[in-house]
Amino acid sequence: MLASRVSTVQPLHSTDPMAHSLTLTLFPATTSSFRLRHSVAYAVKPLTLRSVTRRLTLSPVRACDTSQQMGGNGSKQRKGLIWVQPILKFARSNVLPLGALVGAVALGLACPSLGCAADKYNVSKIGPFGIFVISGLMLRSEEVSAAVEAWPVGLFGLVSILFLSPYFSRIILQIQLQPQEFITGLAIFSCMPTTLSSGVALTQLAGGNSALALAMTVISNMLGILIVPLSITKFVADGVGVTLPTKQLFKSLVLTILIPLILGKVLRESFKGVADFVDRNRKLFSFISALFLSLVPWIQVSRSRPLLLMVKPRVFLVAIGLGTLLHLTLLVFNSIAVRSISVITGGRKSIFSQEENASALVLVASQKTLPVMVAVIEPLQGAFGESGLLVLPCVAAHLNQVI
Repeated sequence: MLASRVSTVQPLHSTDPMAHSLTLTLFPATTSSFRLRHSVAYAVKPLTLRSVTRRLTLSPVRACDTSQQMGGNGSKQRKGLIWVQPILKFARSNVLPLGALVGAVALGLACPSLGCAADKYNVSKIGPFGIFVISGLMLRSEEVSAAVEAWPVGLFGLVSILFLSPYFSRIILQIQLQPQEFITGLAIFSCMPTTLSSGVALTQLAGGNSALALAMTVISNMLGILIVPLSITKFVADGVGVTLPTKQLFKSLVLTILIPLILGKVLRESFKGVADFVDRNRKLFSFISALFLSLVPWIQVSRSRPLLLMVKPRVFLVAIGLGTLLHLTLLVFNSIAVRSISVITGGRKSIFSQEENASALVLVASQKTLPVMVAVIEPLQGAFGESGLLVLPCVAAHLNQVI
């Protein structure tokens, strides 16, 4: 019986390397039975270890197979979240600026004495100047030059922004609403160039040609210094029976837009450290720009608070709705114009048919800038009515077109 057991165990010792490595003699063996017990014990352990090792080795493989099976769904979930990330990035970049505007209006209504005190020291003039200095600091020349290939699209965008959209002001002036300043303010707003930052940000979010969007933004605001006074005189001032001091307005726009923009750009190009610092802190500078922008509605609302409190909420909601309708109308108009031009100029082969160019044009040409609107109203000294009533619906329209 013992011999049969030994013959069974012995091949295990001779053929399995692991058995040899783990068969240890802890004590001197004096009898065959002692050797047999220890040999059997150490021969069984390698079998157990090998079995466990196989199970441990196979388990990760099964786990990998499971993860690969799940990988399709996981990758789909990741792909599904890709489009959310740009939206979150845009929200993070614009929530604080939009909040600054809303907070400025609320502060002006709640505590007008601070705004009136700031008005005595001409703080409202600091706002537009600071905005365009920051715009010059943040302007990258290489991004503007990258839009050269799509110049026909950019050219039509400038025509739409500066020459076509002001015609909508005549339609706006036909609306009867009291106070009349709400309507006049929106009519002036339709004559403005495009927004300074949100148009480019929305174009990036939509996957459009951001270089083209930036080029249209910069050029329209530069040309707007010359064209906006003429547009307001032709489309708004004549409509409300007001003589506009065009030369004074042109001088004001040069001082509050052109000079600070050039100043900021010169600082950026002259000192590399300035450019690097601005590029690393673009969100910070965007927020500072929003604070400068919020100075004007804060002061204007503070000055006009008694009149604003007399306005019925229903009337104010109508003015907000008109501002939203203006933006939607411009979106539809520019979309139809792009489709029509693409058909005329070669169909699918046309540069207007490229999705990224069409997105840039429609988004940028359908927005209007609030800072230039403020720079226009400030020097007019009430020629079109109470400045706070003129600005407030445009602040709401600005918020609507960004959101």
